[in-house]
Amino acid sequence: MSTQLKNLPLDAENIINFSSHRNEPKWFTNIRLKAFELAAKLPLPKPEKTRIDDWNFTDFRFDTKGTSVKSLNDLPEPVRQLLDETEQAGSVLIHHNSEPVFANLTEDLKNKGVIFTDLATAIQEHGDLVQKYYFKTDKWDKHKLTAIHAALINGGSFLYVPKNVQIETPIQAIYFQDASSSGLMAHTIVVCERGSSVTYVESYLSDSSVGSGAANLISEVFVGENARIKFGAVDHFSSGVVSYVSRKAKVEKDGSLQWALGQMNDGYTVSENDTNLEGDGSSVDTKVVSIGSGAQKQNFDNYIRHAGKATTSRLLVRGVQKDSAHSIFNAITKIEHGASKADGEQTQRVLMLSKDARGDANPILLIDEYDVIAGHAASVGRVDPAQLYYLMSRGISKEIAEKLIVEGFLEPVVDLLPIEGVKKQLSELIERKVG
Repeated sequence: MSTQLKNLPLDAENIINFSSHRNEPKWFTNIRLKAFELAAKLPLPKPEKTRIDDWNFTDFRFDTKGTSVKSLNDLPEPVRQLLDETEQAGSVLIHHNSEPVFANLTEDLKNKGVIFTDLATAIQEHGDLVQKYYFKTDKWDKHKLTAIHAALINGGSFLYVPKNVQIETPIQAIYFQDASSSGLMAHTIVVCERGSSVTYVESYLSDSSVGSGAANLISEVFVGENARIKFGAVDHFSSGVVSYVSRKAKVEKDGSLQWALGQMNDGYTVSENDTNLEGDGSSVDTKVVSIGSGAQKQNFDNYIRHAGKATTSRLLVRGVQKDSAHSIFNAITKIEHGASKADGEQTQRVLMLSKDARGDANPILLIDEYDVIAGHAASVGRVDPAQLYYLMSRGISKEIAEKLIVEGFLEPVVDLLPIEGVKKQLSELIERKVG
């Protein structure tokens, strides 16, 4: 009797056929099958103060197709807006629904050994390299959502930067979803070997035509010794799409990682952002913005673990809540025993724009070492009346003044995004959602 995952019209035979069609190696197919079997048994994660048992994580169309394009001019307008003229000649990978439809990597980077392609192609052409990093920042059998992801992966990107290669121009991946009731299971792997550097930006957007759908996204980031990665992302799924987003990283000796995350979904969201500072002298700077509107329910976990000596972390989370939205913002800084000279600071601020909106900021410090610096700050409140009064005294209406204050409040993350098209997209999303 075949295993059947509740609400998902698939069985083990479908998984085998799908994997075979994509010419996946046996090790990858085996993980799919093991994960599919466990997905029906494992519990859902239990995010704090957020009940997700009745969220739609499984009822979606699995094998939606994309439409190939010959040039970027053939892309839908929302996708083209994420690219400007200078970036169109650069390195970009575009997915429509769950399929890659356009890919470009500059010859200069190819000659330096850089790999940037969709995950399915990477598995076929660089299988040993993918296997080395696949699900190494977390376990695929952690809970039901990671198991579903491992069983049903239908998209993703793979970026590999060899030792001592410095990439100056940002590399970009875009995912556009418009198939009715579609599900996107995208897995991203970004690797920077020793002494290399790269800026990677990914954008997710879906059209309202999707209706009720799901997105299950996992990104794994590996920062080698003395390497640097800047990782930017803007998530914008439409209101009917339920999202699980997990971004996790390992940073080795003297490595540096910067996260700039705009979490702008219109639907229900569970998000995890974890960084392990494993090497001595490693560092991470995380900046996250989110806006909750309508009747949204969202849960955001940000976790930083200090394991190496003389490690440094900075975490800045800024959220805005309006209408009857409800979001939980959890931040944990963990300093392990032996991580002497560690320095971890976190700040969370949440603005409430409506009386029915709710935002909870929960800062946590877990410290098992004496010779460290650690601190946190958290606040939840209304727009500063003094700022509002000042702007209104200059002839600005209350509505516009409030909008300007919110935009300035979220600006630290917007300014970090290195691609003008993506930065503009995030600014427009902020304006629309605050609107």
